[in-house]
Amino acid sequence: MASRPGALTEWPWSSLGSFKYLLVAPLVMASMHSYVTAEDEEKDLGRLAIVALMLWRIVHSQIWISVARQRTAMGRKKIVDKPIEFEQVDRERTWDDQIIFNTLLMYLANFKLPGSCRLPLWRLDGAILMALLHAGPVEFLYYWFHRALHHHFLYSRYHSHHHSSIVTEPITSVVHPFAEHIAYTLLFSIPMVTASLCGILSIVPVIAYMTYIDFMNNLGHCNFELFPKRLFHLFPPLKFLCYTPSFHSLHHTQFRTNYSLFMPIYDYIYGTTDKSSESLYERSLEIKEESPDVMHLTHLTTLDSIYQMRLGFPSLSSHPLWSRSPWYLSCFMWPFTLLLSFVLTSPFSSRTFVFERNRIRNLTIHSHILPKFAFHYKSQCHHESINNIIEAAILEADEKGVRVMSLGLMNNREELNGCGEMYVQKHPKLKIKLVDGSSMAAAVVVNSIPKGTSEVVFRGNPTKVASAVVFALCQRGIKVVVLRAEEHSRLVKSGVVKKNLVQCTSNYYSPVVWLVGDEIGKEEQMKAKEGTLFIPFSHFPPDKLRKDCFYHSTPAMLVPKSAQNIDSCENWLGRRVMSAWKVGGIVHALEGLEEHDCGNTRNFFRLHAIWEAALRHDFTPLPSPTISSLI
Repeated sequence: MASRPGALTEWPWSSLGSFKYLLVAPLVMASMHSYVTAEDEEKDLGRLAIVALMLWRIVHSQIWISVARQRTAMGRKKIVDKPIEFEQVDRERTWDDQIIFNTLLMYLANFKLPGSCRLPLWRLDGAILMALLHAGPVEFLYYWFHRALHHHFLYSRYHSHHHSSIVTEPITSVVHPFAEHIAYTLLFSIPMVTASLCGILSIVPVIAYMTYIDFMNNLGHCNFELFPKRLFHLFPPLKFLCYTPSFHSLHHTQFRTNYSLFMPIYDYIYGTTDKSSESLYERSLEIKEESPDVMHLTHLTTLDSIYQMRLGFPSLSSHPLWSRSPWYLSCFMWPFTLLLSFVLTSPFSSRTFVFERNRIRNLTIHSHILPKFAFHYKSQCHHESINNIIEAAILEADEKGVRVMSLGLMNNREELNGCGEMYVQKHPKLKIKLVDGSSMAAAVVVNSIPKGTSEVVFRGNPTKVASAVVFALCQRGIKVVVLRAEEHSRLVKSGVVKKNLVQCTSNYYSPVVWLVGDEIGKEEQMKAKEGTLFIPFSHFPPDKLRKDCFYHSTPAMLVPKSAQNIDSCENWLGRRVMSAWKVGGIVHALEGLEEHDCGNTRNFFRLHAIWEAALRHDFTPLPSPTISSLI
């Protein structure tokens, strides 16, 4: 929002949310029906092309979003090295409003504007006229209109909304108040309206012109430099005809320079070119890919999680992963979901890729995703390929000088690789330290149990985390009631002393604190007392089936306030919440520990020290549901 919002700041359909696309649905359906049912001489291909153009513009922008976020996560050729936070993501979530607005106006023009219906596919004279009108009047008028927007009166009421984003993303280019978009639409429509009135408008130039505008807008705000030097050496006048990402980035950091639309010539003519434009351009090209201090390795969960990860839709990744997919993903996106899922997990996707870059104190943390879904890890036939990808990622990180790698989600399963032990044994000379995160996860679970608890129920697979938690509770004198005999036996074999560890021989469900894995089912949850607190010790949260009970988060902590570039949620966790397994790797690096923390290492006696280390580095525990009155 602008500092002093003026008239027509809000979009007319802002209250509709995701249902705003229903505004164009009748027009889209009517144009498709008309094209199918009309006689050949009455078919209007241009009206149908409006639908295709709308979809293409959405896909085009999404490609830019994904590519830019992946490139800036790598750090190579990055222009502005400052963080993006949730506030900016929330402000820019309406980037597609302008596409809906333009689509509605195109339909209006198709109905009312002379020469805009039943257009031919291509006319060269119309394309030339549109190009000349853009290079001349449009670029010139935009330059002076943009300068006017930086006058205090208009800037405080409108344009300051756009400039709230110092570090830009591609979609920052179209985040403006509604009134500004009205002006931009009138300006950019000059070539098309003129060609239409002259009777020489055609379909391909319209699509090409709108694609050019979107491409250049996204390019100017992508925050990484991509123009090679040799391009300007081969054709020196290009610097007057085409701006670079670094050229426009200076406008967002300096505010009073580089006003031009896409052609910097008017900045050179009127003396508003920033003096550091060329030096920033050259400096950005020299920035190499960053070698992080910590690497966290995770993977995809459900099929729809491809949209929620940071390289997907920003508006979705800034919220926790849904337990039930949104209606528009289930109804309309499933073909694309299946196609993208197949591409991501095909035999050609045999390596991890970076998708997020965070800063905590003096550490740089890269999060890499392994292109597999959760169901792949449950199939024995995929274990070898998964282990090969993890091993290759470890060796590559070791070669780059990464200090710590943490294994997240199912990458550290005991049945997959012995909680990471397999890689340590296979490569004993690794300089990188592997952390499976179990110690930190166990410490978080133990400290999530309300004070005053005297007994808990245990139900779930006795993993390394579970064994450490039960051991710590038994040492504290807390009675642990195990519901299944095989789980009791495995806990004893893992080293948990039998004192205070009780195998349930009858339906004993009186404790109001339950330690649960993701294996707990509906029948067992229904046997718990009203007001029971379920505390997960597994990666995945249990289904929340009881409205009369409380559910704690999976092991996680709030990141320090100083942590930077936190603009997406980690799976089902809330904002600025990080899984304990990832926290474990970061704390390992912050503490400068020189040993692996994975495999058979069971730090039963170090949970308190690990917990204190996390608190010392400003990680904070999540608030627990209030059940003090029930204990």
